[in-house]
Amino acid sequence: MHRPDALSRRDLLASAGYGIGAFALQGLLAGQTAPTFPNFTPRAKRIIFLFQAGGPSHLDLLDHKPEIKDRFDQDIPPSVFGTQRITGMVAQQDRFPVVPSMYGFSQYGKSGQWLSDRLPFTGGIADEICVVRSMFTEAINHDPAITFFQTGSQLPGRPSMGSWIHYGLGSENANLPAFVVLNSLPSNGQPDQGLLSRLWGSGFLPSRYQGVQFRSTGDPVLHLSNPPGISREMRRGQLDALAALNTGTHERVGDPEIETRIAQYEMAFRMQASVPELADTSKEPEHVYKLYGEESRKPGTFAANCLLARRLAERNVRFIQLYHRGWDHHGGLTEKLPVLARDTDQSSAALVQDLKQRGLLDDTLVIWGGEFGRTPYAQGPVKKDSYGRDHHGRVFSLWMAGGGVKRGYSHGRSDDYGFNVAEGGVHVHDLQATILHLMGIDHLKLTYLFQGRQFRLTDVAGNVVREILA
Repeated sequence: MHRPDALSRRDLLASAGYGIGAFALQGLLAGQTAPTFPNFTPRAKRIIFLFQAGGPSHLDLLDHKPEIKDRFDQDIPPSVFGTQRITGMVAQQDRFPVVPSMYGFSQYGKSGQWLSDRLPFTGGIADEICVVRSMFTEAINHDPAITFFQTGSQLPGRPSMGSWIHYGLGSENANLPAFVVLNSLPSNGQPDQGLLSRLWGSGFLPSRYQGVQFRSTGDPVLHLSNPPGISREMRRGQLDALAALNTGTHERVGDPEIETRIAQYEMAFRMQASVPELADTSKEPEHVYKLYGEESRKPGTFAANCLLARRLAERNVRFIQLYHRGWDHHGGLTEKLPVLARDTDQSSAALVQDLKQRGLLDDTLVIWGGEFGRTPYAQGPVKKDSYGRDHHGRVFSLWMAGGGVKRGYSHGRSDDYGFNVAEGGVHVHDLQATILHLMGIDHLKLTYLFQGRQFRLTDVAGNVVREILA
């Protein structure tokens, strides 16, 4: 009798190579690489992305603008403002008055990088970092902007950058996920914008490529521990039996997500042994805690997650994503920004120094930045020492270190107001293309066929920013 779900000859042939049992899919467990990647010798083997969600103010941290020091409360000239879109938060303002940063800037290192006095530890690694002061994006609000940065599209549903890299290059550690996510809260307890798990999702890629979020309390991964009365040997037997059942089902229906399920069960079994050892930082020497700061002793802080990121890098995890929230400073920037800067400055610099001391920085790309910057004009009351700034995607800044980028280098610049790109603009797709290039991937070739179209992280745009390559 004909069954509506019967396999076609093509489906039957496609599934013919699969055996039965847990170990028939060992290649999957290690995250098999796509056959054509890397396209050339990579400069970086892994990425640590220190994402500052909410949009840190480039004008108060990374982009020194002495030209507007004496223009307090003057309107942004129409020739500068142009056709800039504005958000609903400032739509009722009848003017857009300039507010220079109240913080001092100094030149650091032999390279003379201009950095805010809110970032003294980052100043200590000025000769290791490449500061990009000409980033720009298409998005104007948080969710589409963060989604665009992480997936290459403002619309939800695309694979995240970590998923693309896992898909293209596979994993170098069979006992840990290739893509790990760590979330941190600011020490002032004001997280601002929420973060949705789709930001580290696999989109239309098989779900085994999605990021795995580690928690700061209890088991780092939910349900990782065996329940009372279940030994590791018993769990192994259960998984073997389940794998045999799932493999048989896959042979009948050919659903690739069944392969993913088997691989995820096996990865979870391995993680039961590998993750507790990874997450236990108690044996780190005292000088390491001193380097990262006292907050590194407290699970869930940004400092503790930076330390954990180094431990993940040592174990060859491909993509390590840290999120630190709270940078959405529409008002009270001068009270809130110092807290956020203090949360991240020492530990971010410590991570770069620690990786360098261990010989890992050369092949680890570290990135620090958010989804956009903040406006040079004030949102709300105009005061020299107390102000807020709205979203600004026309130009903003971030820094990178290691992994094949130039050391002690500044790329691009904004105009005198920090409002528009003046030189060397870097679109988000350009940055994504450059990140993939440093990992040995031609961004034009890393594609996936979905709904009749070949999709890629950089969509239909993106150019490698060769000026920042070492």
